Amino acid sequence: MQTHFTAEDLQKPHIREADRVLRTCVHCGFCNATCPTYQLLGDERDGPRGRIYLIKEMLEAPEGSDKVTEETRLHLDRCLTCLNCETTCPSGVEYHKLINIGRAEVERRVPRKASERALRYGLRKALVEPKRFQALFKLGLTFRPLVPGVLRDKMPPAPVDAGKRPEGSRHARQMLILEGCVQPGLSPNTNAATARVLDRLGIGLTPVAEAGCCGAIDFHLNAQDEGRARARANIDAWWPHIESGAEAIVQTASGCGAFVKEYAEILADDPDYADKAARVSELAKDLVEVLRDEALDDLEVKQGRRLAFHCPCTLQHAQKLGGAVEGVLTRLGFALTPVADAHLCCGSAGTYSITQPELSKQLRDNKLDNLEAGNPEVIVTANIGCQTHLNGANRTEVRHWIEIVDEALA
Repeated sequence: MQTHFTAEDLQKPHIREADRVLRTCVHCGFCNATCPTYQLLGDERDGPRGRIYLIKEMLEAPEGSDKVTEETRLHLDRCLTCLNCETTCPSGVEYHKLINIGRAEVERRVPRKASERALRYGLRKALVEPKRFQALFKLGLTFRPLVPGVLRDKMPPAPVDAGKRPEGSRHARQMLILEGCVQPGLSPNTNAATARVLDRLGIGLTPVAEAGCCGAIDFHLNAQDEGRARARANIDAWWPHIESGAEAIVQTASGCGAFVKEYAEILADDPDYADKAARVSELAKDLVEVLRDEALDDLEVKQGRRLAFHCPCTLQHAQKLGGAVEGVLTRLGFALTPVADAHLCCGSAGTYSITQPELSKQLRDNKLDNLEAGNPEVIVTANIGCQTHLNGANRTEVRHWIEIVDEALA
């Protein structure tokens, strides 16, 4: 793709990066064939190729240009950032870098209405602090009929009891675990089950209280500086443990894992944190990356249930771990039902299901139709956002896959 940036424009790091990525695009349109929003809406501007053109046009336009409007922002907002397009692209276009640059730029040029700003600010403040979220969640359960429908659908009747966590310090092998923001409130058993399963394999887990939200929520709601600040805070919290020999930083939510693996990228220009961020991204492991390399026969799983696995976009497209969980579950004796269009997003996409509820519900219902086609006993996934979003339809139960493994241990 040809670009027309001035020499002055190219002095700006974000323009220089956008220019590099734009020039790799060859207009082929393969990306549109696997884009969930393009399939629903059929609008070129709601597919990756169209959004790339919108971003190019915006970045090349002078300040105050009438080419940059609320409609520009609408089409960028509708992007799920599922990265299916990156998996499909034969030219290796780093679309996620362009969409991050484009969203930050349109946010600066076209201010949102006060109501939209309030919603996004509220989501950032409500979701990123675990204690605050759990307090709000308990309040919501008490006054459930008064909670807006789009939020009420995401609230389980009550969280599953987490059960007891083993004492991890007794093991020679030690890993850190990122507890997450909303997962401890919505599904506290996920991390507890992880600790129990890894304990069986001789691995101890250490939660680090000072480590908070990974930063993805802020970053993807266009508060990118705040997202970077959270990344730095987590690096500071983990660093003493890393220096003491922690083997990995485990994430049980694939959305968090995908973003922690991006720390090296988003802090590459920070002289104080670039090297540490690169080390943290190297140590970041989705839970399945840990289990697939272990002797799973040692777990002595008693029986296998009939499962349908929903592979989150952040696992298969961002982390490139498609098929990994299915491989582990099959090795453990579980029967997996076939799932059509498994590459497509369920519509959760972080806060997308709240900011774009209509599109999100269409994607959710399509995904559930495919997941339920094989009559599974339960649907399992690897991300708390997908789990709560799919459960909001009140159809087949959806849980984290590690909980099912934990329950099946002899």
